[in-house]
Amino acid sequence: MAEYINNKEFYQLLIEYKESSEKAKIEEKDPPRIPNKIGEAFILIATRLSNKGNFVGYTYKDEMVSDAIENCVNAVHSFNPEKSKNPFAYFTQIIWYAFLRRIEKEKKQTYIKYKSLEAFMLECDMSEEEGNPFASFDIDNEKMKPIIEKYEKKKPKDIKPKGIEKFIGE
Repeated sequence: MAEYINNKEFYQLLIEYKESSEKAKIEEKDPPRIPNKIGEAFILIATRLSNKGNFVGYTYKDEMVSDAIENCVNAVHSFNPEKSKNPFAYFTQIIWYAFLRRIEKEKKQTYIKYKSLEAFMLECDMSEEEGNPFASFDIDNEKMKPIIEKYEKKKPKDIKPKGIEKFIGE
């Protein structure tokens, strides 16, 4: 695999693939396999972008990269060489948003784990007297606060009744 992506070569590879794909479509055949060089470009862009400061600290970087590659493979048919001559930027954006979607999924999972652990601790009535190994375990509410606020539904404010609803409540 190359150390960097030559945008002109990448563009040519995509044009050739697009032509062979359209030819297969006309002949009513299955679309051709994506060439290895295009796949290697996707992998290289995704791994390099995952090492950027925005994404470097996540423990699920591998999942981010694999989601991004999957999105690129799905979007390779959407690239239009007539509109843009910069496939590197096109696929970098796809990868970027795949990373953001994975981070959002993982935050949701963290919230679910937090809530289930919280319910478990309440259900078991954790106390040190009973010799429970989880008794000293404390959930750091300050770190979880932004995630909890995002996923817990807001309680509606007092809504003033309108129309006939004014009379029904009484």
